[in-house]
Amino acid sequence: MPAILPEDSVRKLKGVGPKKGEALQKLGISTIRDLLYHFPRTYEDRGHIKTLKEGIDGICAAYVLRVVTQPRVARLRGGMHLTTFRAADESGSVEVVFFNQDYISQQITLGETYRFWGRVHSKKNRWQISSPSFEHITPDVVLPDLVPRYRLCEGLSQKVLSTLIEEAVHAVLPSLVDILPEDIRQAEHLPTLSWAMKTIHFPRDAQSLQMALEKVMFDELFCMGIGISLSKSEHAKLTAQRCERVDMTPFYQKIPFSLTGAQKRTIEEITSDMTTSQDDGATVPMRRILIGDVGSGKTVCAAAAAYLTAKNGLQTAIMVPTSILANQHYEELSPLLTSLGFRVVLLTGQTSAAEKRKIYSDLRGEGEHIDVIIGTHALLQKGVTFEKPGLMITDEQHRFGVMQRAELQEKSRMTHLLVMSATPIPRTLALAIYGDLSVSKLDEMPPGRQRVDTYVVDSSFKTRLHAFMRKQFEAGGQVYVVCPSIGLKNTETDQTEEFEEVYLEDILSSAQERSPLKDAISYAKNLAEDIFPEFKVALLHGQMKSQEKDYVMAEFSQGKIDILVSTTVIEVGVNVPNATLMIVENAERFGLSQLHQLRGRVGRGRRKSYCVLVSDCKGENAIARLSTMKQCYDGYQIAEKDLELRGPGDFFASLGDNAVRQSGGLSLTLARCCSDANLLSQAFAAGHLLLLKDPYLSLPEHQALAREVARVFTLESTTIS
Repeated sequence: MPAILPEDSVRKLKGVGPKKGEALQKLGISTIRDLLYHFPRTYEDRGHIKTLKEGIDGICAAYVLRVVTQPRVARLRGGMHLTTFRAADESGSVEVVFFNQDYISQQITLGETYRFWGRVHSKKNRWQISSPSFEHITPDVVLPDLVPRYRLCEGLSQKVLSTLIEEAVHAVLPSLVDILPEDIRQAEHLPTLSWAMKTIHFPRDAQSLQMALEKVMFDELFCMGIGISLSKSEHAKLTAQRCERVDMTPFYQKIPFSLTGAQKRTIEEITSDMTTSQDDGATVPMRRILIGDVGSGKTVCAAAAAYLTAKNGLQTAIMVPTSILANQHYEELSPLLTSLGFRVVLLTGQTSAAEKRKIYSDLRGEGEHIDVIIGTHALLQKGVTFEKPGLMITDEQHRFGVMQRAELQEKSRMTHLLVMSATPIPRTLALAIYGDLSVSKLDEMPPGRQRVDTYVVDSSFKTRLHAFMRKQFEAGGQVYVVCPSIGLKNTETDQTEEFEEVYLEDILSSAQERSPLKDAISYAKNLAEDIFPEFKVALLHGQMKSQEKDYVMAEFSQGKIDILVSTTVIEVGVNVPNATLMIVENAERFGLSQLHQLRGRVGRGRRKSYCVLVSDCKGENAIARLSTMKQCYDGYQIAEKDLELRGPGDFFASLGDNAVRQSGGLSLTLARCCSDANLLSQAFAAGHLLLLKDPYLSLPEHQALAREVARVFTLESTTIS
């Protein structure tokens, strides 16, 4: 049988036919390499055995129990089956229950001992554990302490995926090429890639797992640093339409407020980029990111850039992730720019076919001239071409896939580019993440922005919290509730969470430090049916269709919904001045920057606003982070603290999957778990030194690295030889 290579299709593995191949494709797995890099989302610490007496209601734990009653299978209504038996240790006994898994009765033997993993619950004064994982304890088998759990989809179970990964590991590891040059690997005291990959999927212990994770994190960050540097070099070869400086006085006179010093500085940085020529007379296209806290005034800076562009006879495109946000920008910018003599149009999925044809024609210069077009991904449609493209702006840029941003830029590669983000990032980290972009920072808030009082409570405050919510409704306010889980539970696929930020500290921490997840579906149902039946409760999560999400957000924005229960898909940037209370459940599961973003959804109007972080977590690190949120309101100070406490991984997670894919498909699979800021610095420094010796990665020993950088960054073929 020929050797299996990382680039081969996953269908070369035994048992992977069309059906399993299609299921794997849903997870982004098409090659053997993809399968190897489908890392566990978390690990179950089954080596930390508890007695039933030590068990905590609702918390997952491992128990070594002897089966003391014969398994019984009972038929229920609707053709369902219920398998039950009792198991015990020296501290007590528990009823073990399985739904629709009657085959379990054939796998469990009376009198034998098993290691069970699951949550114990008190039900009618009796302890019960439902559908736990279990392993037979025998003298000749050593059970692993850490058991990986993978993200799944319909058609794949943990057992099936684990078996496929095990086969892939054994088949491919001998031919797996380490992209990290050997001298750098040894200097950084890192293990080999083969050892790391095997250990991540089959860890011996927490210490070896940590070493393996750090190796792959270093590789990803190293590759990222190399790619950013090469991308920056490639960009320097491009030229753009040079703009002339113009008198900005008419623009400033139309703004009904005074600009902050940070806004003035940013506008000058943008102007300088767009109007400065090099010695040879060419102008390098602006590539600038504008990072500003919620409410810091990024939009007026974008408007100033559009004004400068329009005065030079060029066109500006502003792309935003949702139609709600596009309409919001249009309503804000159109009156301003129209009053200055420029034409602004709106293009979204809701634009009629006739209007689209007119806009397409006008954009091409075949009709009335368009100076500024504001739109969603509709701007990427084939009919959208520009007569005189000058500036491309993306707002909330992390919400776009990398290919969407690339498509917009490819419409005219010689245009200037301004991207905006509402996630404050420490400047040193911003230079790393956005290394091929110049960074502008709005670190000064306009006067009059109200402070959102922040409180940290545990679930014992729930009754008082409900009373406080009612007070907000009665005063005319609205409430957000954010949960980390959707709640679409499926035992087979284990798809209970929309996201789970997994950090090294989480992976290696005990289950005692993690409180049970609150899910949005159950939470919304409870509020609507039991707590606030007289108020309108709505649900929003990432598995809803885009039109459904837009409809719910529009209803909430218009005040037709009192309580919006959501996961983290709450539209960043959407302005709901009437929202006065943000409640975040399982707050310890979110990074500080993400919590700061959520807090920024309220306090946008005249009403006094509040943020309540709910957490039952007792871990020291979590308590320290939540205390920071209670005491600090400056986004950049919070960002610095987040970097100190959790490392750069939190920013990768908060910015979204695509935030650090500068020019292609780089996905920081494990670097998002990075809790050590030094690791990023070391990886980038090592990459910088390597490029000083070999600027184009042309040496034979760097060919594997060159191919990997080309693969994930999709740079021009002339960049890497």
